[in-house]
Amino acid sequence: MIEVQNLTKRYGSTTAVDDLSFVVEPGIVTGFLGPNGAGKSTTMRMILGLDKPTSGFATVNGRSLVEQQAPLTELGALLEAKAVHPKRSGRNHLRALAATTGVSARRVEEVLDMVGLSDVADRAAGGFSLGMSQRLGIASALLGDPATIMLDEPVNGLDPEGILWIRHLLKDLASEGRTVLVSSHLMTEMALTAEHFVIIGQGRLIADVSAAELDAMGAEASVLVCADDNQRMRSLLTRDGVTIRSEPGEAFSVTGLDSMEIGRMAATNAIALSELTTRRSTLEQTFMDLTSHSVEYSAHALTNEAA
Repeated sequence: MIEVQNLTKRYGSTTAVDDLSFVVEPGIVTGFLGPNGAGKSTTMRMILGLDKPTSGFATVNGRSLVEQQAPLTELGALLEAKAVHPKRSGRNHLRALAATTGVSARRVEEVLDMVGLSDVADRAAGGFSLGMSQRLGIASALLGDPATIMLDEPVNGLDPEGILWIRHLLKDLASEGRTVLVSSHLMTEMALTAEHFVIIGQGRLIADVSAAELDAMGAEASVLVCADDNQRMRSLLTRDGVTIRSEPGEAFSVTGLDSMEIGRMAATNAIALSELTTRRSTLEQTFMDLTSHSVEYSAHALTNEAA
Protein backbone atom coordinates (compact mmCIF):
# COMPACT_ATOMS: atom_id res chain seq x y z
CA MET A 1 0.00 0.00 0.00
CA ILE A 2 1.10 3.56 -0.73
CA GLU A 3 -0.17 6.36 1.51
CA VAL A 4 0.39 10.02 0.69
CA GLN A 5 -0.65 12.43 3.43
CA ASN A 6 -0.68 16.25 3.09
CA LEU A 7 2.34 16.02 0.81
CA THR A 8 3.78 19.38 -0.24
CA LYS A 9 6.90 20.24 -2.21
CA ARG A 10 8.08 23.78 -2.91
CA TYR A 11 11.00 24.91 -5.02
CA GLY A 12 11.53 28.53 -4.01
CA SER A 13 8.31 30.36 -4.88
CA THR A 14 7.00 27.44 -6.98
CA THR A 15 4.73 24.86 -5.38
CA ALA A 16 5.06 21.60 -7.33
CA VAL A 17 2.88 19.51 -5.01
CA ASP A 18 0.27 21.17 -2.80
CA ASP A 19 -1.15 19.40 0.29
CA LEU A 20 -1.75 16.18 -1.65
CA SER A 21 -3.36 13.15 0.03
CA PHE A 22 -4.41 9.79 -1.39
CA VAL A 23 -4.07 6.05 -0.74
CA VAL A 24 -3.19 3.41 -3.33
CA GLU A 25 -4.83 0.15 -2.29
CA PRO A 26 -3.53 -3.37 -3.03
CA GLY A 27 -5.31 -5.73 -5.40
CA ILE A 28 -6.16 -3.25 -8.16
CA VAL A 29 -4.33 -1.18 -10.78
CA THR A 30 -4.49 2.53 -9.93
CA GLY A 31 -3.93 5.06 -12.70
CA PHE A 32 -2.04 8.23 -11.67
CA LEU A 33 -3.11 10.92 -14.13
CA GLY A 34 -2.49 14.61 -14.66
CA PRO A 35 -1.37 17.03 -17.38
CA ASN A 36 2.28 17.97 -17.85
CA GLY A 37 3.52 19.91 -14.85
CA ALA A 38 0.80 18.50 -12.58
CA GLY A 39 3.34 17.19 -10.05
CA LYS A 40 3.12 13.45 -10.80
CA SER A 41 6.87 12.88 -11.16
CA THR A 42 7.65 14.97 -8.08
CA THR A 43 5.11 12.99 -6.08
CA MET A 44 6.60 9.68 -7.20
CA ARG A 45 10.11 10.89 -6.37
CA MET A 46 8.96 11.78 -2.86
CA ILE A 47 7.33 8.36 -2.45
CA LEU A 48 10.69 6.84 -3.40
CA GLY A 49 12.57 9.13 -1.00
CA LEU A 50 14.53 10.75 -3.84
CA ASP A 51 13.08 14.18 -3.01
CA LYS A 52 12.38 15.39 0.52
CA PRO A 53 8.89 16.85 1.08
CA THR A 54 8.56 20.40 2.29
CA SER A 55 5.81 19.04 4.52
CA GLY A 56 3.64 15.94 4.79
CA PHE A 57 4.79 12.37 4.23
CA ALA A 58 4.55 9.32 1.99
CA THR A 59 4.74 5.72 3.21
CA VAL A 60 5.07 2.36 1.48
CA ASN A 61 3.58 -0.60 3.31
CA GLY A 62 3.30 1.49 6.47
CA ARG A 63 6.80 3.00 6.59
CA SER A 64 8.86 5.59 4.75
CA LEU A 65 10.81 3.83 2.03
CA VAL A 66 14.12 5.29 3.27
CA GLU A 67 13.52 3.48 6.57
CA GLN A 68 13.09 0.09 4.89
CA GLN A 69 16.04 -2.30 5.24
CA ALA A 70 15.52 -3.75 1.75
CA PRO A 71 13.67 -1.12 -0.35
CA LEU A 72 13.73 -3.22 -3.55
CA THR A 73 11.63 -5.88 -1.84
CA GLU A 74 9.05 -3.30 -0.73
CA LEU A 75 8.66 -1.05 -3.78
CA GLY A 76 9.73 -1.70 -7.35
CA ALA A 77 9.76 1.45 -9.44
CA LEU A 78 10.40 2.64 -12.99
CA LEU A 79 10.81 6.38 -13.42
CA GLU A 80 13.35 6.70 -16.24
CA ALA A 81 13.93 3.77 -18.58
CA LYS A 82 17.30 5.04 -19.84
CA ALA A 83 18.79 5.50 -16.35
CA VAL A 84 21.25 2.64 -16.94
CA HIS A 85 25.03 2.64 -17.45
CA PRO A 86 25.23 2.47 -21.27
CA LYS A 87 28.24 0.09 -21.37
CA ARG A 88 26.82 -2.36 -18.86
CA SER A 89 24.82 -5.30 -20.18
CA GLY A 90 21.19 -5.70 -19.23
CA ARG A 91 22.04 -8.83 -17.24
CA ASN A 92 24.89 -7.15 -15.36
CA HIS A 93 22.72 -4.12 -14.63
CA LEU A 94 20.22 -6.39 -12.89
CA ARG A 95 23.00 -8.33 -11.15
CA ALA A 96 24.41 -5.08 -9.73
CA LEU A 97 20.97 -4.10 -8.43
CA ALA A 98 20.43 -7.58 -7.02
CA ALA A 99 23.72 -7.42 -5.11
CA THR A 100 22.54 -4.36 -3.16
CA THR A 101 19.66 -6.31 -1.63
CA GLY A 102 20.85 -9.89 -1.60
CA VAL A 103 18.61 -10.93 -4.49
CA SER A 104 19.73 -14.19 -6.09
CA ALA A 105 21.21 -14.59 -9.58
CA ARG A 106 18.35 -16.99 -10.26
CA ARG A 107 15.87 -14.16 -9.74
CA VAL A 108 17.78 -12.07 -12.28
CA GLU A 109 17.24 -14.77 -14.88
CA GLU A 110 13.56 -15.08 -13.91
CA VAL A 111 12.80 -11.41 -14.48
CA LEU A 112 14.79 -11.33 -17.73
CA ASP A 113 12.62 -14.17 -18.99
CA MET A 114 9.49 -12.51 -17.62
CA VAL A 115 10.08 -9.32 -19.65
CA GLY A 116 11.33 -11.11 -22.77
CA LEU A 117 14.97 -9.97 -22.69
CA SER A 118 16.78 -13.27 -22.09
CA ASP A 119 18.12 -13.45 -25.66
CA VAL A 120 19.56 -9.91 -25.62
CA ALA A 121 20.55 -9.66 -21.94
CA ASP A 122 24.30 -9.64 -22.69
CA ARG A 123 24.11 -6.66 -25.02
CA ALA A 124 25.21 -3.23 -23.77
CA ALA A 125 22.17 -1.41 -22.42
CA GLY A 126 23.23 1.76 -24.26
CA GLY A 127 22.32 0.03 -27.53
CA PHE A 128 18.83 -0.92 -26.41
CA SER A 129 15.83 0.56 -28.18
CA LEU A 130 13.38 2.54 -26.05
CA GLY A 131 11.07 -0.47 -25.91
CA MET A 132 13.89 -2.77 -24.76
CA SER A 133 14.94 -0.17 -22.17
CA GLN A 134 11.37 -0.08 -20.88
CA ARG A 135 11.41 -3.86 -20.49
CA LEU A 136 14.72 -3.69 -18.64
CA GLY A 137 13.31 -0.98 -16.35
CA ILE A 138 10.28 -3.14 -15.60
CA ALA A 139 12.60 -6.08 -14.88
CA SER A 140 14.43 -3.85 -12.40
CA ALA A 141 11.15 -2.94 -10.73
CA LEU A 142 10.19 -6.62 -10.38
CA LEU A 143 13.63 -7.79 -9.28
CA GLY A 144 12.96 -7.79 -5.52
CA ASP A 145 9.53 -9.42 -5.94
CA PRO A 146 8.01 -6.37 -4.19
CA ALA A 147 4.51 -6.07 -2.78
CA THR A 148 4.20 -2.59 -4.35
CA ILE A 149 4.93 -1.55 -7.95
CA MET A 150 5.12 2.04 -9.24
CA LEU A 151 5.69 2.68 -12.95
CA ASP A 152 5.93 5.97 -14.85
CA GLU A 153 4.85 5.73 -18.51
CA PRO A 154 5.64 1.99 -18.77
CA VAL A 155 4.32 1.56 -22.34
CA ASN A 156 6.52 4.27 -23.88
CA GLY A 157 8.32 2.81 -26.88
CA LEU A 158 6.52 -0.53 -26.76
CA ASP A 159 4.95 -2.04 -29.87
CA PRO A 160 1.32 -3.27 -29.81
CA GLU A 161 2.39 -6.71 -28.58
CA GLY A 162 4.42 -5.08 -25.82
CA ILE A 163 1.54 -2.84 -24.78
CA LEU A 164 -0.76 -5.85 -24.54
CA TRP A 165 1.91 -7.66 -22.51
CA ILE A 166 2.32 -4.83 -19.97
CA ARG A 167 -1.47 -4.52 -19.67
CA HIS A 168 -1.78 -8.19 -18.73
CA LEU A 169 1.30 -8.01 -16.48
CA LEU A 170 -0.12 -5.13 -14.45
CA LYS A 171 -3.47 -6.87 -14.03
CA ASP A 172 -1.74 -10.12 -13.05
CA LEU A 173 0.38 -8.32 -10.44
CA ALA A 174 -2.72 -6.70 -8.97
CA SER A 175 -4.58 -10.02 -8.95
CA GLU A 176 -1.76 -11.40 -6.76
CA GLY A 177 -2.68 -8.78 -4.15
CA ARG A 178 0.07 -6.31 -4.98
CA THR A 179 -0.28 -2.54 -4.98
CA VAL A 180 0.13 -1.19 -8.53
CA LEU A 181 0.40 2.54 -9.33
CA VAL A 182 0.85 3.52 -12.99
CA SER A 183 1.32 6.99 -14.41
CA SER A 184 0.52 7.47 -18.10
CA HIS A 185 -0.66 9.99 -20.67
CA LEU A 186 -2.24 7.25 -22.80
CA MET A 187 -5.87 7.56 -21.75
CA THR A 188 -7.07 4.74 -23.99
CA GLU A 189 -4.63 2.33 -22.39
CA MET A 190 -5.46 3.51 -18.88
CA ALA A 191 -9.15 2.96 -19.58
CA LEU A 192 -8.36 -0.68 -20.43
CA THR A 193 -6.00 -1.26 -17.49
CA ALA A 194 -6.85 0.75 -14.38
CA GLU A 195 -9.71 0.13 -11.95
CA HIS A 196 -9.12 3.26 -9.88
CA PHE A 197 -7.82 6.72 -10.72
CA VAL A 198 -5.98 9.45 -8.84
CA ILE A 199 -6.04 12.65 -10.91
CA ILE A 200 -4.03 15.73 -9.99
CA GLY A 201 -3.53 19.17 -11.49
CA GLN A 202 -1.15 21.96 -10.44
CA GLY A 203 -0.03 19.74 -7.58
CA ARG A 204 -3.51 19.35 -6.09
CA LEU A 205 -5.90 16.43 -5.97
CA ILE A 206 -8.73 16.71 -8.53
CA ALA A 207 -10.28 13.25 -8.23
CA ASP A 208 -9.71 10.00 -6.33
CA VAL A 209 -12.34 7.69 -7.80
CA SER A 210 -13.09 4.22 -9.12
CA ALA A 211 -13.31 3.66 -12.87
CA ALA A 212 -17.10 3.43 -12.57
CA GLU A 213 -17.28 6.72 -10.64
CA LEU A 214 -15.05 8.44 -13.18
CA ASP A 215 -17.23 7.14 -16.01
CA ALA A 216 -20.29 8.60 -14.27
CA MET A 217 -18.52 11.97 -14.05
CA GLY A 218 -18.31 12.13 -17.84
CA ALA A 219 -20.64 14.05 -20.09
CA GLU A 220 -24.17 12.73 -20.42
CA ALA A 221 -24.51 9.95 -22.96
CA SER A 222 -25.81 10.93 -26.38
CA VAL A 223 -27.43 8.82 -29.08
CA LEU A 224 -26.41 9.04 -32.73
CA VAL A 225 -29.48 8.79 -34.98
CA CYS A 226 -29.96 8.57 -38.73
CA ALA A 227 -33.43 7.94 -40.21
CA ASP A 228 -35.01 7.66 -43.63
CA ASP A 229 -36.90 10.86 -42.72
CA ASN A 230 -34.54 12.82 -40.47
CA GLN A 231 -36.66 15.97 -40.48
CA ARG A 232 -39.75 14.15 -39.22
CA MET A 233 -37.70 12.15 -36.69
CA ARG A 234 -36.15 15.31 -35.31
CA SER A 235 -39.55 16.95 -34.92
CA LEU A 236 -40.85 13.94 -32.98
CA LEU A 237 -37.86 14.10 -30.61
CA THR A 238 -38.00 17.84 -30.01
CA ARG A 239 -39.22 18.54 -26.47
CA ASP A 240 -38.10 20.14 -23.20
CA GLY A 241 -34.94 18.55 -21.80
CA VAL A 242 -33.84 17.09 -25.14
CA THR A 243 -30.89 18.51 -27.08
CA ILE A 244 -30.47 17.71 -30.77
CA ARG A 245 -27.27 18.48 -32.67
CA SER A 246 -26.39 17.96 -36.29
CA GLU A 247 -23.51 15.56 -36.97
CA PRO A 248 -21.31 15.07 -40.06
CA GLY A 249 -23.26 13.46 -42.89
CA GLU A 250 -26.98 12.97 -42.41
CA ALA A 251 -26.94 11.86 -38.76
CA PHE A 252 -27.80 13.88 -35.67
CA SER A 253 -27.14 13.34 -31.96
CA VAL A 254 -29.73 13.35 -29.19
CA THR A 255 -29.10 14.04 -25.50
CA GLY A 256 -31.90 13.59 -22.97
CA LEU A 257 -33.45 10.40 -24.40
CA ASP A 258 -31.98 6.90 -24.47
CA SER A 259 -31.79 4.63 -27.51
CA MET A 260 -34.73 2.50 -26.31
CA GLU A 261 -37.06 5.51 -26.21
CA ILE A 262 -35.88 6.77 -29.59
CA GLY A 263 -36.20 3.33 -31.20
CA ARG A 264 -39.71 2.87 -29.80
CA MET A 265 -40.74 6.29 -31.12
CA ALA A 266 -39.38 5.49 -34.57
CA ALA A 267 -41.21 2.14 -34.67
CA THR A 268 -44.50 3.68 -33.54
CA ASN A 269 -44.29 6.24 -36.34
CA ALA A 270 -43.05 3.78 -39.00
CA ILE A 271 -39.73 5.55 -39.46
CA ALA A 272 -36.81 3.35 -40.54
CA LEU A 273 -33.51 3.89 -38.72
CA SER A 274 -30.12 3.21 -40.27
CA GLU A 275 -28.23 4.39 -37.18
CA LEU A 276 -29.06 4.20 -33.47
CA THR A 277 -25.86 4.21 -31.40
CA THR A 278 -25.34 5.22 -27.78
CA ARG A 279 -22.16 7.23 -27.29
CA ARG A 280 -20.56 7.78 -23.89
CA SER A 281 -17.84 10.19 -22.89
CA THR A 282 -14.39 8.60 -23.17
CA LEU A 283 -11.86 8.61 -20.33
CA GLU A 284 -9.80 11.02 -22.41
CA GLN A 285 -12.68 13.50 -22.68
CA THR A 286 -13.56 13.21 -18.99
CA PHE A 287 -9.88 13.73 -18.10
CA MET A 288 -9.71 16.80 -20.34
CA ASP A 289 -12.85 18.24 -18.76
CA LEU A 290 -11.57 17.65 -15.21
CA THR A 291 -8.10 19.09 -15.83
CA SER A 292 -8.99 21.92 -18.25
CA HIS A 293 -8.18 24.57 -15.64
CA SER A 294 -4.94 22.88 -14.56
CA VAL A 295 -3.09 22.66 -17.87
CA GLU A 296 0.32 24.35 -17.77
CA TYR A 297 0.63 24.88 -21.53
CA SER A 298 -2.38 25.12 -23.83
CA ALA A 299 -2.11 25.27 -27.62
CA HIS A 300 -4.76 26.83 -29.79
CA ALA A 301 -5.93 25.56 -33.15
CA LEU A 302 -4.54 27.39 -36.17
CA THR A 303 -7.00 29.33 -38.28
CA ASN A 304 -6.62 30.58 -41.83
CA GLU A 305 -6.85 34.33 -41.89
CA ALA A 306 -6.75 36.60 -44.89
CA ALA A 307 -3.45 38.41 -45.25
